[in-house]
Amino acid sequence: MASIVEDYHITIKKDEAGYYIATCSNLKGCHSYGLTLEEALENIEECIKLCQEELEEN
Repeated sequence: MASIVEDYHITIKKDEAGYYIATCSNLKGCHSYGLTLEEALENIEECIKLCQEELEEN
């Protein structure tokens, strides 16, 4: 099964504190972070799902 993240453009940057900041440019306000790259990817995938649900409800 393909990951939902494959349908979106995601940018990940590491901040000064060492956190990975993930942003989905396709969805306004869809940002997340993680202590590891893997955690940031998991978190942004969950954020994308939540944003999609919000869009569907409205």
